[in-house]
Amino acid sequence: MSKIVILAEKPSQAKAYSDAFSIKKKDKTFIELNPCSIFPNGAVITWGIGHLVELKQPKEYKQEWGTWRLSSLPILPERYEFKVATGKYEQFNAVKRLFKEADIIINGCDVDREGSNIFYSIYHMTGVRGKTIKRLWINSLEVDEVQKGFSNLHDNEKDLLLYAEAKTRQISDWLVGMNGSRLYTLLLQQKGLKDSLSIGRVQSPTTYLIYQRHLEIENFVAKPFYEIEGNFTAASGKYKGKAKIKSENKEEVERLLNKHNITGNDKGIIKTVSKKEMRIKSPKLHALSTLQATANKRWKYSPKKVLDTVQKLYDKKILSYPRTDTQYITENEFAYLAANLESYQELIENPFTPASKRPSKRYVDGSKVQEHYAIVPTKKVPTRAKIQGLSIEERNIYFEVLNTTLAMFHHDYVYEETKVTTDVNGLDFETVGKTEISKGWKELFNYGSNDNKPKKDDNAAQPLPKLEKGENVKSVIKMKEGMTTPPKPYTEGQLISMMKTCGKSVENEEEMEILKEVEGLGTEATRSGIIETIKKHQYIEVKKNIVQITEKGKILCQSIEGNLLSSPSMTAKWEAYLKKIGNGNGTPQAFLGSIAKFINKLIEEVPGQLNADSIQRSLDVVKKVSQKPIALCPRCKKGSISVNRSYYSCSESTNGCKQTFPGKLLSKNITEKQVKDLCTKGKTNVIKGFKPKAKEKRKFDAMLILKDDLTIGFEFPKKQFAKK
Repeated sequence: MSKIVILAEKPSQAKAYSDAFSIKKKDKTFIELNPCSIFPNGAVITWGIGHLVELKQPKEYKQEWGTWRLSSLPILPERYEFKVATGKYEQFNAVKRLFKEADIIINGCDVDREGSNIFYSIYHMTGVRGKTIKRLWINSLEVDEVQKGFSNLHDNEKDLLLYAEAKTRQISDWLVGMNGSRLYTLLLQQKGLKDSLSIGRVQSPTTYLIYQRHLEIENFVAKPFYEIEGNFTAASGKYKGKAKIKSENKEEVERLLNKHNITGNDKGIIKTVSKKEMRIKSPKLHALSTLQATANKRWKYSPKKVLDTVQKLYDKKILSYPRTDTQYITENEFAYLAANLESYQELIENPFTPASKRPSKRYVDGSKVQEHYAIVPTKKVPTRAKIQGLSIEERNIYFEVLNTTLAMFHHDYVYEETKVTTDVNGLDFETVGKTEISKGWKELFNYGSNDNKPKKDDNAAQPLPKLEKGENVKSVIKMKEGMTTPPKPYTEGQLISMMKTCGKSVENEEEMEILKEVEGLGTEATRSGIIETIKKHQYIEVKKNIVQITEKGKILCQSIEGNLLSSPSMTAKWEAYLKKIGNGNGTPQAFLGSIAKFINKLIEEVPGQLNADSIQRSLDVVKKVSQKPIALCPRCKKGSISVNRSYYSCSESTNGCKQTFPGKLLSKNITEKQVKDLCTKGKTNVIKGFKPKAKEKRKFDAMLILKDDLTIGFEFPKKQFAKK
């Protein structure tokens, strides 16, 4: 009797799998299934809590690597060692016991390279060997899809290659982070930096691209330009037109007006009127990045919020797998979407007669679907009660995906485009007008899913009055002056697109092609996390959805300028080879060898690169900001409290004052305002969401108080524990 053990990536995934079968027993570390046709002897589902296993820290290899010193670089272990993540021993030991008892182990982690990495990291850490391993590969957590997936398990050949790729990426990122962060931090601290810098293979070039946009805006010089505009009055109404000239040279435009003897109030004649029916097909289906960009534009949701929301809808089994980079589905998905069309239409309360129920290559192309297909609704059509139970964010995202999917079946948006040429003394003026014929798929996007208010259509039709060829018109012609405008700063949603298309900033054609192939910086699954990381390190700040580089971010970018850490071409080269490992055409050893050379080169060259005046000026700005006094020191009553790297300290610390305040306490950042309140009032306002170190304890709200010994304590709001 073969014993089967399934490893899910997280408890919610394990529950979704168990929902597809009959449950015999539930334990806090596993779920046992009754025998069935798919598992004749039953099966056991257990789970990770994400990464149960992580790379060891430098100090766990060598004692001297525990202290940040330039003399201890480079950190290059001979072999890379892993350990069980802190606080996850109980679950790891449960998995280990079940793996030892198993004959067949099924990898049911997320269906991507990171899922492969999580599974094999845990498997190797258990010390279990010689088991038969199979791979579950599904794009939906619906009952029938789960059952179908377990009935058609894959072998683990491709899975092992993806694991090799992901593990190599993990180690190389660790190496660049550990060495680069220490190297730059220590060298810049010699120049007066009171903070630490985090260096990363993807986060550093991403920050640099944001910095480049900042420089483009800062260095932009507005220039005037001149055009000729005509305001025309015909028998049936007024319209505007422009001559085909746009010049920075005012005299050139004036010469053209003089050449045609245009005085300003001249007669014109309509030279041509052409009409053409135009059709716009519905937008392509959503990949994660297009959904993130759309939701940010429409509701200002951050990319992370979108990913988290789609993940929740996936866990609720009403949307397909979220971390996908394709906008296509296969004929299988199209078949069930077409079959469910009427049920989906009832949800949006906007029925329409479908234009076609046949698949179109614009949306349905199995050759362009690899591991995952586009994000679409699942076969499971949610009830009205389930829709009402969703949060506003979940409803908005669900209906955005649903409407985009339904648009595939809808009619084209149709309008008539009218092009008019108006002749004034031999000078032609061009006018384009639109007259809407049929709204088609656009009617699906007229209303917000949560507020039922019409949404403004940016491409609304602008009809012209009825105009006839040969018709005489009155004209008012004038030269119009405009000013060139600087590029706009990125919104948070645009960062996702910028990361995908950063190949545009690479001059080398070969590297540009590689970047196109791997879709720029990061992957569909990691980009929102990278943005959160550079926000956390305070390299950028987002205000009202606009992304700005901080002074700390400028220091980072000025420091890495000129080497591969600032360039997407580094990622291009790395990603190209990592992909080779995933395809079985490259080796981790060769790649990690090249990373070691790269790190040694950094250690050799960076000290000489950090002497630029711009770096020193930025350091001086940061120094002034960090030394800004926050409040009088409550201990010595002489010095002032100010920011000191990751905490707050007294300016009299060199004379023996030991007063400090933490920069972070139980996962909450302590702000300057809160430190000021502690020093001046002895108490802060209520701070929400302190996270205890013990995992089983829930978050709590509290006021910080300054105790008699001038250390920090907690005071709890009276209502917090009144009800349980």
